[in-house]
Amino acid sequence: MIFNGENLPENVYVKEVPSDPDLLPQLEEFIMELAIKSHLSDDKLNSLALSFSEAASNSIVHGNKLDKNKKVRITVLVNEKSMTVIIKDEGKGFNINTVPDPTKPENILKDSGRGIHIMRSFLDDLRYNFTPTGTETILEISL
Repeated sequence: MIFNGENLPENVYVKEVPSDPDLLPQLEEFIMELAIKSHLSDDKLNSLALSFSEAASNSIVHGNKLDKNKKVRITVLVNEKSMTVIIKDEGKGFNINTVPDPTKPENILKDSGRGIHIMRSFLDDLRYNFTPTGTETILEISL
């Protein structure tokens, strides 16, 4: 879906910020306000908050390598059934197949892979779209 920034439907919200981890609380507040406005249940609010925080942090730290000249763009789509949050960074992406499964015994003590595993357990859908201009992390949660 492409947005030109003009005449956006009421159910589409966009926010773009530099890759500065100090802006994470502002982004989290933006998402939580929209989730509350969309009547997301308390349990799902917590799930979305944790998942969004992890994904946005990954975009800033791993995707854009903390380069404040690179942007993170948050697009939120809300309809009567679900809330979809698209976090796009300007990074080169990663190979999802090489991320270790943290539930396997040989990976229990490894740090990488936990965030993706946690997000998948809290969301209805988690997917990645790797484009020439950056990586989109797509979080979906039912209302």
